[in-house]
Amino acid sequence: MEYSSMVILLLLFFFFFISTTHSAAFEPSCSSSDSDLSIFHIYGKCSPFTPPNEASSWLSTLMKMASNDPTRLSYLSSLATQKPTSAPIAPGHVINVGNYVVRAKIGTPGQLMFMVLDTSNDAAWIPCSGCVGCSSTMFDTNRSSTFGSLDCSASECTQVSGASCPTVGSGYCSFNQSYGSASSFAATLSHDTLGLGNDSVPNYAFGCINAVSGGSIPPQGLLGLGRGSLSLLSQSGSLYSGVFSYCLPSFKNYYFSGSLKLGPLGQPKTIKTTPLLTNPHRPSLYYVNLTGVSVGRVNIPITPELLTFDPNTGAGTIIDSGTVITRFIQPVYTAIRDEFMKQLKGPFSSLGAFDTCFATTNEEIAPTITLHFTGLDLKLPAENSLIHSSSGSLACLAMAAAPNNVNSVLNVIANLQQQNLRILFDTANSRLGIARELCN
Repeated sequence: MEYSSMVILLLLFFFFFISTTHSAAFEPSCSSSDSDLSIFHIYGKCSPFTPPNEASSWLSTLMKMASNDPTRLSYLSSLATQKPTSAPIAPGHVINVGNYVVRAKIGTPGQLMFMVLDTSNDAAWIPCSGCVGCSSTMFDTNRSSTFGSLDCSASECTQVSGASCPTVGSGYCSFNQSYGSASSFAATLSHDTLGLGNDSVPNYAFGCINAVSGGSIPPQGLLGLGRGSLSLLSQSGSLYSGVFSYCLPSFKNYYFSGSLKLGPLGQPKTIKTTPLLTNPHRPSLYYVNLTGVSVGRVNIPITPELLTFDPNTGAGTIIDSGTVITRFIQPVYTAIRDEFMKQLKGPFSSLGAFDTCFATTNEEIAPTITLHFTGLDLKLPAENSLIHSSSGSLACLAMAAAPNNVNSVLNVIANLQQQNLRILFDTANSRLGIARELCN
């Protein structure tokens, strides 16, 4: 009897050991190593941020985030039409579309922060200790031996919009900026060491936020990946040679882990590229030449002027990491939608921002959408062009027209259409590359 009991106990232990080992081996990891430079969706499992409503579906969360797109389109349009100034300036308004965050460390020793990525913004902002209205996670300036505030004589102070300096004597470079439609912050221009992966960028200039009004400020800061003088590419000098790339995981992926690669090493060796265009009135934005759009085998007849890059008006097409749903100016979107509906037939319905929804039983015959750029054709997989209702009964064309209340001349290729693609930004050679990559 004792022998039988012992055998049973050994078997139970064996199966428990196998079960726990298998679970540990195959459970995706939220790595926290210093060399890891993963990108998380802001509401993914590996993210420290809590969704607005934990009981809501991923589609509801996405639609909530996409509701901020009209405000961002207004912001991007205002950037594109800004007049040239005597010195580069950081954006005056930044839109709250915190979709993806990257792990970064600030100070010496490094303090971990999850910073929102934004390719259409230059500056970095971080909530600092003592900040009124900020989240509980803040950068403790007293714990960093390399932290310092910049005074008004610093060259970086001339590059920040909204800077305030004393008329007599010297003082720190302080500034106030709005953020989205209902938030603003006050900050002091500062510098400290920025850590990304195994790299360190000393004396990195950023806004040290000391007061916040409204609830849409990125809770742990924002990292600007634009082309302006305060962006990561500019401040890192020759370290990254003006090159970076990212792969954004699908919204539906449970762990939402992608990657940010900095510098020419480790980038795809074979990748199709299209020229990057520069708007001298707003050089931070990543303009590309969209020459046409196909639905199925039909090349949509679009008046060339609707796609032509015009630096004087800001018209054209940009690649943006912060907008959720790709937005075309109204005539372009209408032409795409009408041909899509013509080929798929109906019936059709609307769901939130999506006006072309249909039964998923017709999804297999939905035409493929291809974006034609100079030297590059991007054929969108179904996951990058369709989105499904929470019940799974509807599929919707995941694109929209620029909002009626936005006088936008921009077509914006948004992050939903960039998911599971390696997007390469090579500013040194003025080119943008796109390659298929599963980064879920």
